[in-house]
Amino acid sequence: MKAFQMQCKMEIKRVLRNRYFVFWSLAMPIIFYYIFTKVVNTNAPDQGAWQAHYLMSMTAFSVMGSSIMTLGIRMVQERTQGWSTYIRTTPLSDRVYFASQIIGQGLIHLLSIVIIFLAGAIINHVSLTPYEWIMSGLWILVGALPFLALGTLIGMMKKVETAAGVSNIIYMVLAVAGGMWTPLEFMPKTMQNIGHWLPSYNFGNGAWQIVRGEMPDWKNILILIAYLAVFMVLSKYIRRKQEAV
Repeated sequence: MKAFQMQCKMEIKRVLRNRYFVFWSLAMPIIFYYIFTKVVNTNAPDQGAWQAHYLMSMTAFSVMGSSIMTLGIRMVQERTQGWSTYIRTTPLSDRVYFASQIIGQGLIHLLSIVIIFLAGAIINHVSLTPYEWIMSGLWILVGALPFLALGTLIGMMKKVETAAGVSNIIYMVLAVAGGMWTPLEFMPKTMQNIGHWLPSYNFGNGAWQIVRGEMPDWKNILILIAYLAVFMVLSKYIRRKQEAV
């Protein structure tokens, strides 16, 4: 148990020292939030509702990016540098090592959520009920599981450069097509039809519904669970194939 706690602590320290994480997962979402709520005139009829909506978008955007890019690229780096091989020579099992990465990443997500929520409260004085703050934060924290699974799938790649390029593309496509930058209703009908089935839209939509005083749709939950299962199965299959070589 002590080894597990120490490994979690080390994972958190490594992420916080990563400038890539600080820029993509903290600085960029806050900058976008400021631009699209303070600089760009969106002509939203209810500015308070828009500011709360976009705060959820940028928080989900941050956590999704951290899951896909930070975790995935780090896993590739550790394998190419021989760190994962070294771990196998220690008493720390693969399961404990992998679990510590996921839990460490989850704690980082919690930190990101708190920081970006605070930014929204400071920049636009976003005012939600305690229930809405807590429930939207929990939704984003738990709803990130499919993207963590996608991050482990990217972590199966052989080169850091490939993982970085692929994760960047996936991250941006999911963010744009999932309505995190621009609401889906302002996109062409074909894009809307595609977007409604993407994990990013269903991830963001749960938080958007909570700040509107509603509950997340069961369809959102089921689609995220389906993506989680698919990514986990693929990741496990590829891992076994690689170990068999």
